Amino acid sequence: MRHCLFRPPRPAGGPDRGAADNRRVTDLETRAAPARSGPLRRAAPALLGYAAVRALGLIALALWSATRGKDPYTLLTARWDSLWYARVAGLGYGYEVRLPNGDLHSDLAFFPLLPWLERLGAAVSPLSHADAGFVVSLAASLAAAWGIFAVADHLYGRRAGVCAVLLWAVLPVGIVQSMAYSESLFTALAAWSLYAVLTGRWVTAGVLSLLAGLTRPVGLAVAAAVWVACVLPSGRNRSAAGERGTPLARRALGMALAPLGAAGYVLWVGHRTGKGPLGYLDVQAGWRNGFDGGWAFARFVAARFTSFPSALAGLALAAGVVLLVWLYLVCVRQRQPLPLLVYAGIVTVLALGAASYFGSKPRLLLPAFPLLLPPARALAGLRAPGPALVTAALAVVSALYGAFWLNGSGPP
Repeated sequence: MRHCLFRPPRPAGGPDRGAADNRRVTDLETRAAPARSGPLRRAAPALLGYAAVRALGLIALALWSATRGKDPYTLLTARWDSLWYARVAGLGYGYEVRLPNGDLHSDLAFFPLLPWLERLGAAVSPLSHADAGFVVSLAASLAAAWGIFAVADHLYGRRAGVCAVLLWAVLPVGIVQSMAYSESLFTALAAWSLYAVLTGRWVTAGVLSLLAGLTRPVGLAVAAAVWVACVLPSGRNRSAAGERGTPLARRALGMALAPLGAAGYVLWVGHRTGKGPLGYLDVQAGWRNGFDGGWAFARFVAARFTSFPSALAGLALAAGVVLLVWLYLVCVRQRQPLPLLVYAGIVTVLALGAASYFGSKPRLLLPAFPLLLPPARALAGLRAPGPALVTAALAVVSALYGAFWLNGSGPP
């Protein structure tokens, strides 16, 4: 990498060409910086910015909840899915609720890694299972932010990495990142697995994919990304340090490990229910969480146009879907590495195509962070203080919306 360590003389072609060459060399120096400074130090601006955004969101939640006479900590740790995770952590699997309409809600729908960590936290500390879930979420959200930074920094440089983390933090439903839910834990495992893929660490990628598969069913998206990278290691999927000379056995081991978490839990549920490999689908059907390719969601959006006030919500939902599709096409046009495209595509399709409660779709899309890389690159290209002003404004909006949302319908 000697070409990164000196700046060439100004060419005779004029100042414009010289400036362009200087910018290219500066970019090369920026890419080489991780080798000279520690990874944590390099990621520090992104992590500090992320912590500030999340702190703002928690402060807004506390103030808003106080006006409503609600306990913000209860909203974060003891409602909706948080209760199910804590129950699994404390009592194990086997709890079911039969609703008046005949639906059967079983705790087998919830993957085990978060409850395992909650149980471990309660065993080694005075924390309750719900408290341990909150601590895991806070730690995992920082790990996820660092992983997102690592991926974006590796591909596009430090400024883009910082912007990608801040954009993930200021998503409208970013408050979920601070809840005792599994989204932050899953995103952390997925981001670092994808980073391992991009840098040719196949066994690490497989292990992290296995753990992601024990966290959420969409962990299969991470496994698919690992498989694609192992089978088609070409172009931007190749790392000069990690690809050359990598033993085939390591790549094969990474591929073998990647799907074991999700596949293992699904098979265990099928054995426990006595319904074979499709048993987990029956469990999800009890929650009305089947996959119909988006037909139920399309009907839900169409139904919003029956009256004027709800038509505005329908327009917003339709615009959101169009935005997601457009962002994905931009990712393709900018030639993101194939593993990232596969991962983001599967996460998006599963989120939009599930016949689940429609209010949960925004949080199901939280792990699809590669979709944020194009706007992150654009934001990084703005002159100061443009990026700071944009993210600060979005952080305020996100904090207020998160407080309003969590005190209302929330993210079941």
